[in-house]
Amino acid sequence: MKYGTQDFSPIAGDVVVVEDDPILGVLLQEIMVEAGAECRLFSSADDALIHLLSAPTPCSLLVTDYLLPGQLNGVELAAMVTQKWPTVPVVLTTGYTLDHTPLPPGVVWLQKPWAVPTLMVSIEIAMGVHSKREPLSADA
Repeated sequence: MKYGTQDFSPIAGDVVVVEDDPILGVLLQEIMVEAGAECRLFSSADDALIHLLSAPTPCSLLVTDYLLPGQLNGVELAAMVTQKWPTVPVVLTTGYTLDHTPLPPGVVWLQKPWAVPTLMVSIEIAMGVHSKREPLSADA
């Protein structure tokens, strides 16, 4: 295990990662694959939304950055996903503070920079609470 994901619950299904930093995007993709998931990587929320709307089934997890190129930011994408597919867990990651930006219910916020164990805990939190629909932080 390259990233140490073996200490966490495996991730099954199709994970959608939205990250405009190419290095961080590839890193997230590799981590998701190591954890057992199929992973689709997008650099914009717009492209990710097109994929999600055309996919035959909902993804098993969405991990998205906040600030992204295109029309949608990560919070807007998270809101659309949680409205259309309320069972899809969402992790929103950003290097910025979100003091005045409300998160959609059930979305887990992960502050950058993050370590792999913190990412994995955030994913486990999101997957465990996605149906409760309350804004959460991985630090909670």
